Amino acid sequence: MSRKPPGSRAGFTLIELMIVVVIIAVLATLAYGGYQAHVEKSWRATAAGCLTDLAQGMERHFTGSMSYPPSLPARACVTESGMSDRYAFALQSAGDTSFTLAATPVGPQAGDSCGTLTLDHRGRRGADGPVSACW
Repeated sequence: MSRKPPGSRAGFTLIELMIVVVIIAVLATLAYGGYQAHVEKSWRATAAGCLTDLAQGMERHFTGSMSYPPSLPARACVTESGMSDRYAFALQSAGDTSFTLAATPVGPQAGDSCGTLTLDHRGRRGADGPVSACW
């Protein structure tokens, strides 16, 4: 039978509690960094999908008039879900028989390592970073 000395209490010391808090803070910091990278990649994938949608709109116009339009086609993907706060879409160059679309990261997405994503009339994809990782 074990007896506690008089006046002693069972529980955690302040040092033990602070060690647990520090460990939780370190784990939370690591998890948050991974989460932010995942969110950035998700927005990039959405922008790439929007570029593809815009290219399809350009091709639809070309089918009817045998020339590409001088401006971006109206597509909801450019503004929905706050996309306009993260990417600026533009028609970099357009001619009767060619075009190049671009999605430039802005705001919270500006630090994206892939930079500006591009797509042309031949379906060639481009990026400031490695294309295979960015698309």
